[in-house]
Parts: sequence; C-alpha cells; structure tokens
Amino acid sequence: MAEKTIRIGTRDSELALWQAHTVEKKLNDLGYKTKIVAVKSTGDVILDKPLYELGITGIFTKTLDVAMINGDVDIAVHSMKDVPTALPQGIVQAAVLERANTLDILVHKGNLDFLNESGTIATGSLRRQAQWLNKYPTHKVVDLRGNVNLRMKKLQEGNWNGAVFAAAGLERIDLKPENYINLDWMIPAPAQGAMLVVAMQNDAFTLDALSQLNDIETEIVTYIERQFLKTLEGGCTAPIGALARYNEQEDTIHFQGVLFSLDGKEKIEVDKKVPIQEWKKLGFYSAQEILNNGGTKLMTEIKNNLKK
Repeated sequence: MAEKTIRIGTRDSELALWQAHTVEKKLNDLGYKTKIVAVKSTGDVILDKPLYELGITGIFTKTLDVAMINGDVDIAVHSMKDVPTALPQGIVQAAVLERANTLDILVHKGNLDFLNESGTIATGSLRRQAQWLNKYPTHKVVDLRGNVNLRMKKLQEGNWNGAVFAAAGLERIDLKPENYINLDWMIPAPAQGAMLVVAMQNDAFTLDALSQLNDIETEIVTYIERQFLKTLEGGCTAPIGALARYNEQEDTIHFQGVLFSLDGKEKIEVDKKVPIQEWKKLGFYSAQEILNNGGTKLMTEIKNNLKK
C-alpha cells in the first residue's frame, strides 16, 4: 500500500472531532495512515445571526471545502444534513457511513406542563420551528445557535421550556440528558443521523480507501432525501423535512416528505411506499408532487420572507 497519510479535515467542535476520529479509526483498521486537521468554520464563528441570514448554504462546510481545494487536507467529515446538495467543483461524495438515530428530541427542564399551555422552545432550525408551531400554535419559538455543547449550556442558563436537538449528535458525544422526549411526529432534516465523507475527485488513492467505508443502504436513503430537498430548492433555509426508510422484508422504500410555511400554518406533505427498484427518482417525483400541490407558491413566499 502506498505510504500516503490521509489528512482528515474537520471543524473543531466536540461532535465534529468525534466524527473525524470515527472515520480515522475505520481507516486505521484498514491499514491506512491518517492525520486529523481541525479548521474553524464561519458558521462556528458568527453566532449572533440566524443561519438563514448568513445567506449561504453550506456555512459549516465552506471552510473545509477551501482547505481541500487548497490541498491542506485530503478529506472532510460532515454531518450530512449540513452539506449543500450541490458539492463544489472537484469535490465528490466518497462515503456515507451507516446511519445513526434519525429522530429529533426535545430536551426539557423536567416539567412538561407547558406542552398543554404556552411555552417557549429554542431551535435555530426553520424546519424544527415550523413543525413545532404547526403542532403547538400557541407556543413561541426562539433562535438558538452554536455547537451542541454551547446550545445545551444556553438551554440550562436560559428561561426557555426546552430546545430541540438531533438525537444522533447528543448520543455520539454522550450528552443526551435524562430529561428528553422523542419527537417521533417531527420529520427530520434530509440525511439527519448520517455522516458524509468527501474527497477530491482526482485523488484515486483516497477515494479507493473511503469506498470501503460506504454503507449502501444509507447511501440510497440519503440520496432520496437530498434529491427531494434539491428539487424543492431548499438549500439549508426552508422548512423541509424528509425521511426514507428501507424495509428489507418487503424490499420497499417508505418515503415521507414535508414542506411547511415559516409560521407552521401551512403544511404540504407526501407519504409513499415504492419497490426498491424505483429509488433513483423517488425524491424527485415526491418533490414534484409537493410543488404541484401548492409548493411552488409556498417556496416563493418563504424566499421572499427570508429576504426581508
């Protein structure tokens, strides 16, 4: 084996480092040499503005993209839900790791009475905000930014009733508290719970190494969800949820996709089960269905509202 050390680029948050070390261990177990290189992203530095106001999709991935294109790192490890559906020129999807928990959870302060009354929930995600308001129209939602550690700290110190997190992130770094409930009614972000490794298109050695880490089932379901997102033109900024699941017994894919208005009042959804052979266009056709059912108009309204 050629003696190239694969340099793994990562954000420097605890969760990002956990993800990078997970990939490092898998590569080391296959006999590859690796080195971790931590890089700070703009998304981690600018914490006083909501994500959609920063006006770029891929705010957490951009810095690492630049580091790869400049040749400072060979690969980057991301939470797949943070990665724009269109990768920069020269960068390709090299491996999707086996998916973890896809659920969103509500971390609360031990008292759930507010669910039946008025409450304040913190989350920086437009998707979570809209779905929360759809279910609890009398509640208030507030923006919450930062890596998971910082958001947990802000929740403890703040006077909100709770905050919404991806279960997978908290489980990975052992931060999931006792006070939580699974939000099984909330459709997750496309590719939530999956980790993506990207590399340079012309780097055959690294691409070959990473292909051995790819989980084909996760690759297929996340492809469907991201195709759905891309067809709706969501980027990171519209309240869009998507979940595709493979049923081994039936050899089918069950897909749920949803688009909300920002205030959660409008909801356009699609729910279908198809034979596995039809997976390649499932995300596209599902998104078309939503666009034809009023989604085109709703997406225009969302974009106009976010510009204000």
